[in-house]
Amino acid sequence: MTDAFDLEGRVAVVTGGGRGIGRAIALELAAAGAAVVPTARTSEEVEAVAAEIEARGGTAEASVADVTDGDAVAAVIERAEAEFGGIDVVVNNAGVNPDDALGRPEDISTESLEDVLAVNLEGAFEVTTAAAESLLESDGGAVINVASVGGLVGLPRQHPYVASKHGLVGLTKSIALDWAPEVRVNAVAPGYVSTALTEELEANERLRQSILDRTPLERFAAPEEIAGPVVFLASDAAGYVTGECLAADGGWTAR
Repeated sequence: MTDAFDLEGRVAVVTGGGRGIGRAIALELAAAGAAVVPTARTSEEVEAVAAEIEARGGTAEASVADVTDGDAVAAVIERAEAEFGGIDVVVNNAGVNPDDALGRPEDISTESLEDVLAVNLEGAFEVTTAAAESLLESDGGAVINVASVGGLVGLPRQHPYVASKHGLVGLTKSIALDWAPEVRVNAVAPGYVSTALTEELEANERLRQSILDRTPLERFAAPEEIAGPVVFLASDAAGYVTGECLAADGGWTAR
């Protein structure tokens, strides 16, 4: 069964692949044998991840793109296909939850809502459909969308984010139906993860404790603990899994 996790010979595109969860996913996919195309808006970050993969003996090609820019997304996909001959795995990890999208619903502008949906939901759709031809021709094509516990339950004061992640879970299920049996489409729903984006949250003792009180495992996840489920869903070990959302949330949604 160990061989079922082997991704040797497969090509994976990882959006938001320059830091945090995306970086961990790119590194773990490469460690499993995949050639990885980490993609983000910041060239320095994805180039550093690609260099780290290559330093460990893996294969990587950094690409820069904003997932809300259809032309840039198409260019990333075309470049990956030209460089590696096709794409087998797409991981839609790019996501935002900016300060201006937090608060009571009456205090959030339509523009803020649209900005979050554009990255978290529409961006994932853009990348997935841009890679459709390669994925459908692949022997073992897989899409993994990085959702959130906010895609499974409500979270107060995070309405655009929650709407986008619920939409991403729904999109996962509907595309899985259309693309079966050729391509498996699944999602991972992380709970709270220790990254640069949650440093301020973890530093606030009251907020940190409220999260730990709600999490049966009583801690934040490490990014690698989200990358593991992604590797599983990308691999033949999950060959009979499609249309699912795997919660990696320390038990948050078990309550």
